[in-house]
Amino acid sequence: MASLNVYSVQVVLFLTCGAVMATKENYQIIKENNCETKMGLPCVLEAFTSIFNTGSISNKCCGELVVLGKVCHSALVKRTLENPIFKDLDPATIIAKSIQRWNNFLALIDSPSPSA
Repeated sequence: MASLNVYSVQVVLFLTCGAVMATKENYQIIKENNCETKMGLPCVLEAFTSIFNTGSISNKCCGELVVLGKVCHSALVKRTLENPIFKDLDPATIIAKSIQRWNNFLALIDSPSPSA
């Protein structure tokens, strides 16, 4: 439970303070596309954990992330990496993991559901 609280704090910092440290390009993309309003906080936490740590993401949140769109997804990941809290993370590794997760989300959404 403590780790969830840590991630909650990090996500809140990510959503509120990250814009100050983001490049103008990422900030503009996020603002113009209303990226911060397209996902609920529980799904933001799941997506964040699955990219910046280890964890899985539910089908529901996978769907929300796909609706968010790849442009928003990429801009939010890049903005997060600009935050000093994450300075010890390797950006290339996180971006590669982010792309891999995105492709997995798309495959999950595009795959036919099993018939009952």
